Amino acid sequence: LTQFHAISAEGYEFLAQHIVQIDAMNPQIAARLVAPLTKWQRQDAQRQALMLAQLRWIAGHSLSNDLYEVVTKSLPV
Repeated sequence: LTQFHAISAEGYEFLAQHIVQIDAMNPQIAARLVAPLTKWQRQDAQRQALMLAQLRWIAGHSLSNDLYEVVTKSLPV
């Protein structure tokens, strides 16, 4: 968990990249794996921005309905 929330954002980027890949094979698993990024409000302002950037990056891809729903509900209006 410490490395996942590293200020370098490598943990967030790693997860986001793999979620997009997994979504093509198994949308339900991808929708579950994105859960840690959806809890961005629990972090400090700097990490919130990094997590939101990854959610937006994921949203910029062609997503399954399952993943699209989770990601778009997690993004602020």
